[in-house]
Amino acid sequence: MSMNLTKKIFIAVSCLLLPLISNAQSVDSNKNQLPEIGVVASDTLTIDKEVQVGKAVMRQLRGQAPIVHDPVINEYIQDLGNKLVIEAESAKFPFSFFMINNATINAFAFFGGHVGIHSGLITQADSESELASVFAHEVAHVTQRHLARASQAQKRSAPLQIASLIGGILIAMADPEAGLAAISAGNAGAAQGRINYTRSMEQEADNIGISMLARAGFDPAGAPAFFSKLAQQSRGQSSQLEFLRTHPVPENRISETRARAATYGTRNIPASLNFSLVKARIIARYEGNPLRNINYFGYQVQEKKYVFREAALYGLALSYFESEQYASASQILTDLLNEDPENLFYLDAMTDVLIAQQNPKAAVKMLTPLWQFKPKNSVLALNLANAMIQAKQYPEAIQILRDLLLVNPEHFLAYSLLIEAYTATGQKRQMYKASAERYGLLLAYPKAIDELQFAYNESGMDFLEKQRIKARIEQFRNEMDTLERL
Repeated sequence: MSMNLTKKIFIAVSCLLLPLISNAQSVDSNKNQLPEIGVVASDTLTIDKEVQVGKAVMRQLRGQAPIVHDPVINEYIQDLGNKLVIEAESAKFPFSFFMINNATINAFAFFGGHVGIHSGLITQADSESELASVFAHEVAHVTQRHLARASQAQKRSAPLQIASLIGGILIAMADPEAGLAAISAGNAGAAQGRINYTRSMEQEADNIGISMLARAGFDPAGAPAFFSKLAQQSRGQSSQLEFLRTHPVPENRISETRARAATYGTRNIPASLNFSLVKARIIARYEGNPLRNINYFGYQVQEKKYVFREAALYGLALSYFESEQYASASQILTDLLNEDPENLFYLDAMTDVLIAQQNPKAAVKMLTPLWQFKPKNSVLALNLANAMIQAKQYPEAIQILRDLLLVNPEHFLAYSLLIEAYTATGQKRQMYKASAERYGLLLAYPKAIDELQFAYNESGMDFLEKQRIKARIEQFRNEMDTLERL
């Protein structure tokens, strides 16, 4: 990966958006006090409106940021996040966790329960508790409605205008230093009180996050351990740069988080195989190059430099796959599946290998009984549907994908596979409809409406279907109007 790993910095969305909120509207000096935790900013931003804005921002990000649509990684981070949300107080909506393909250490949360992490956050964490501590911190930002409370302090709310400043996040994704410089420049005239305002929120998120971490069964010491790592990586940066960050300087937080974590006592949490597997997957598929990764994981296996041998072998198998050495990948994955035949990491990788070997029917045979036992599992459903498409079993694949979309109507990858299946079978009307929905997930409503117009033209004399399409067009237009009114 071309991203320079020595430039890693930690910028949560509260660092990116909250100062911009403060800079976007003037604030009286007596408005800088942090509201009590019970304040929910209901007079400026209702829960329903927050969800609407969060949905819009998520769709904007989906269209502009390198979001990873990887079913195995998505399931892992969603499961990890859910363990923390269950222990959170005042969780008023379902949370959605997603990953950005970026080697920097970064995590951010925004309206409506959306939490994003960079791939570098996972690969640079040394334990699942370290990773979970960042998740918990961001969940706390959401449950405490920090963005909404900041809007309340501005006397008037303009959440979508604030959300549109997501561009700052996108700059930081491409070049962390440039993104941080742009954010800092935008805050050159900010009063010290505004920075203290957001730092108070950071302290609150730290405290609530550590408590959440402990209740969820993780090691609270993961939080200060991760801050120590950030402190080491931030050395050498200018004091002015540190000063303008809304996150307090990591060194200033380590002692506080360490003291709070100590109140829960020492916890010996076993290492997590899934955490090691997801790290190996990210390195093998999204970082470096196949030859480098083969050497990297091969060294781990040979010298026994690993936490889990299975994870090192899994990373090696994926690296062989990326270099098109399918036989070598298959041999390793076969051995891993013999030891753990229902492991989703191994099944997903073996499916890719079998398809690459022009044997998708073997993948269908491998996955079908497991999917029949767990039909709601998205990893099994997506892999089986993909294998069925490659095996030209289109009706079965279409049914699996339609069922999955009933449960998760914003599943971008499911729509992509569905479009592929409809295209292969010449079902133009259904293909246009599915394409419209996918455009809708990108906030590209004009293109979505165009696709539905094509679907309408393909409907012939089916007047009932035409009415359905016209109704969906009207829904998209209403959503466009709603965005303008937010």
